[in-house]
Amino acid sequence: MHTMSKGTQEAAGSREPACVLCGRVDEDSIIHGHKHEDNGFYFHTFCVIFANGLCQPGKDNRNASFYAEDMIRTVRQAEQTLCFVCGNSGATITCADSGCHRSFHLPCALEGQCVTQYIGEFRSFCWEHRPQQAVEAAPTQDTTCIICMEPVGDSRSYSTMVCPSCQHSWFHRACIQEQAMRAGIYCFQCPLCRDRDWFIPDMLTMGIRIPFRRPTWEDNNAYASLGVRHQRCDASNCLYPHGREQAEREGPWQLLLCSSCAAQGTHRCCSNLSQSTTSWECNACAGEGTASSTNLDSAGPNTASQQGLEPAPVSAGQESSSSGTTSQAPSGPDRRSQVPESSMSRQPGRAQTRSRSPLKRQAAETRSQPRRCCRSRSSRRGPAQGRSRSRVPRRARNINSRPQ
Repeated sequence: MHTMSKGTQEAAGSREPACVLCGRVDEDSIIHGHKHEDNGFYFHTFCVIFANGLCQPGKDNRNASFYAEDMIRTVRQAEQTLCFVCGNSGATITCADSGCHRSFHLPCALEGQCVTQYIGEFRSFCWEHRPQQAVEAAPTQDTTCIICMEPVGDSRSYSTMVCPSCQHSWFHRACIQEQAMRAGIYCFQCPLCRDRDWFIPDMLTMGIRIPFRRPTWEDNNAYASLGVRHQRCDASNCLYPHGREQAEREGPWQLLLCSSCAAQGTHRCCSNLSQSTTSWECNACAGEGTASSTNLDSAGPNTASQQGLEPAPVSAGQESSSSGTTSQAPSGPDRRSQVPESSMSRQPGRAQTRSRSPLKRQAAETRSQPRRCCRSRSSRRGPAQGRSRSRVPRRARNINSRPQ
């Protein structure tokens, strides 16, 4: 009969059986896994998987399959092996580095800053040979954990880790392990940059256990209500004879949901909505007391310029350039008061030009126009044969052609 380890002796007086490998009664699903019984042996799942040479090679280690004789051999060898962390016998896990003979219990791994990789060959490493993150980043002063918001220290360590992708997300080992247990392999990612390609392999290498399951927040259909369609009339005065919870497929008692939130509903008749209405918004989304639908005109700004009650504002330069503005305005203030004095001073001159003859008036207008660049008459008229035309002044021809 072999002697029991210290942890097993402490659990001997309790009613709950202890793990035959680590001697612990408690069940920590994060580190130990669940406790099972097989052929009279009580063991934690990962105590069996990480034990030296216990699980059969080539089989799925997550099933913790072993032979009874292998279990007995492993326990007897562990009785002669001391844990370098707690100093007690019964250590069944040895550092995977060649030449290192440090052994420890699985529950002592965290205290001894050991790394146990929960994937692949399920290797274990002591504090001296454990893998390190291949990043050069270091936390700045007053850097806090992105999960718990507590300080993380001034350098990378066993308990302080960083995202290998963004190198800005710092967190405690215990915090990221808790998040991994809740998120699962399908939703686990960097809390800051949401990277998965670099983040997950690095966390597995550093000893973070990521369960192969969906996130815990999807258990027990916690979010099943999000997929249920709202089926209640929320009008202040529901007129449907059968109550708010009932509706018809079409007609005046058809239930329309808010086009923005879909969390409020109303019967067409209860909100005075016509049959042509295709969407509707509740008061919370459209504004208190302004519930609207697509077939109703939205109330825009009722300004005087839009309604035509007052003339649109026009600059003084525009008024002076238009000659018939004052006669066309139906109402409003006298626009002559806005015309510059220079324009008013030219009014008598215009009256004098009206008394001139048509020939003199056209000559005066010609002088007032800007003078063009002078060119030879041949270049303006083109070829020489154009000179055979009548030499009567064009102004005279125009005068004669006008009606008397």
